[in-house]
Amino acid sequence: MKLGQATIKDIAKELNVSLSTVSRALKDYPGISSETKRKVKELAEKLNYRPNAIALSLRKSKSFTIGVIIPEVVHFFFSTVISGIEEVAFANGYNVILCQTNEKLQRELSSIEAMLDNQVDGLLVSYSKETEDFEHFTKLLKQNFPIVFFDRVPEIENTVNVTVNDFKGAYDATSHLINQGYKNIAHLAGPKNLTISRKRLDGYLAALQDHSIKQNPDWIIPCPIGTQEESFNFTKKLFENGKIKPDGIFASNDIAAAGAMMAVKSLGLKVPGDVGIVGFSDWQFSSMIDPPLSTVSQPGFQMGEKAISLLLEMINKKKDEIWSPKTVVLETELIIRKSSEKINKI
Repeated sequence: MKLGQATIKDIAKELNVSLSTVSRALKDYPGISSETKRKVKELAEKLNYRPNAIALSLRKSKSFTIGVIIPEVVHFFFSTVISGIEEVAFANGYNVILCQTNEKLQRELSSIEAMLDNQVDGLLVSYSKETEDFEHFTKLLKQNFPIVFFDRVPEIENTVNVTVNDFKGAYDATSHLINQGYKNIAHLAGPKNLTISRKRLDGYLAALQDHSIKQNPDWIIPCPIGTQEESFNFTKKLFENGKIKPDGIFASNDIAAAGAMMAVKSLGLKVPGDVGIVGFSDWQFSSMIDPPLSTVSQPGFQMGEKAISLLLEMINKKKDEIWSPKTVVLETELIIRKSSEKINKI
């Protein structure tokens, strides 16, 4: 049986119980035995039962509600994306339901459940760092349920995505450090399972190659957690343990760059005199720290606008009309501040 086709009536008939018993068992109402609840829920899962979930993508009426799933609300970049989403949503008569996963797969799964139970017309998703299996998304896509992925693009077929040119942003950041005279450049990389992390690493490596600078594998430091403390500790160890010290750092995000800056300063080195540092994302704090952080700016508001515009196009298609896979790539901008302007250029 296909996802979304089973009904309460099917479950009741199979178990030879009343419709009200099935309904109350699914909602954990008191007065229903644990054994009955177990049987009902097991059969509901087996039959892929979902109350008013995928069926909403096939019905004529709409809820005029969009679901948005992001890793973190406090992340400055994602907050700008949300602003773009809401601007277009409200202009088109849609409400927005927002869930954050805190980079946890289980919370991502439960957020999807909650969104579908609230009968959203479509989803905008930036998946968590823990997500490596995308079956929960492909299952919905196969039912022609509207989903647009933004920023973090999964490696699955037939998706509609909006992202930025992470490769070029990283290439420009690393090339800038090289052009300022820094030659021994380390990279604080993001989680390996994220496409954006791999593209930023590729951009860093390409810039080294194009400027005839030999790659040092020991200077590519994965920072999977993404905290300031993590990058502080890794950067400090890198400078304390290596015979040849880096004189430049390109970090995959501004938090990692800030941690690296603190580590460099704790060792008595100067930024940018001894070490130049560039981050990625242009968080608000980037222009406020000392020295102000050079970084790669992402068009978050524009990403939000584009993502929901594509989603509304998908929602408004006829139910038998299949949308074409598409990836929209937005350009980044290198913001040069004092953290990477070498005092005495070579």
